[in-house]
Amino acid sequence: MIEYIRGELVELTPTEAILETTGGVAYNMGISLHTYSSLEGKEKQTEMVKLYCYEQIREDAWTLWGFSTKNERDLFLLLITVSGIGPGMARMALSAFSPAELCNLIVNGNDKMLKQIKGIGPKAAQRIIVDLKDKVVTLGIDAQTATTDNSGAVVNVNDEVKNEAVAALTMLGFSPAHTQKVVVKILTDEPDAKVEQVIKMALKML
Repeated sequence: MIEYIRGELVELTPTEAILETTGGVAYNMGISLHTYSSLEGKEKQTEMVKLYCYEQIREDAWTLWGFSTKNERDLFLLLITVSGIGPGMARMALSAFSPAELCNLIVNGNDKMLKQIKGIGPKAAQRIIVDLKDKVVTLGIDAQTATTDNSGAVVNVNDEVKNEAVAALTMLGFSPAHTQKVVVKILTDEPDAKVEQVIKMALKML
């Protein structure tokens, strides 16, 4: 198993990161919005980054998933042990909520919030809580709800923000037409929101 990959971040989107390592070998990894937030801006620098990995090996495909922290990867690995929860849905959960927020929901049995994640219905939410309630405690993640950054930093809201958010949500499987309406509403209410903030809010509304 590949433990982690260290390299130069050459491309970054809200769902994918490409790291180029020594010798010119580049690895394309699926990432969550949480990891995207920690990497944003580093693709414009020559700074080396490290992503912890999970290899998903099937007969027809080999997929790498990257995580900014071991805790996020450990939570991802726990999620995919739950019946009916695959890597794509686990990535969706870690995009809708940070690892700390997700642990908080599981520990407190908050199935109502878990059902807001695309693809997770009442039964799946209950399975996650029952199967992982005790296990997530062992991860050592500070399970407290993170607050939204309202520091007042000025961000120009324009078509670039809207288009990138809609593109990322479409790649996650949402209808482009409906997604655009939701994103436009969010940007109308939160004109200073960054791309990752818009996506996070949209995931809870779609």
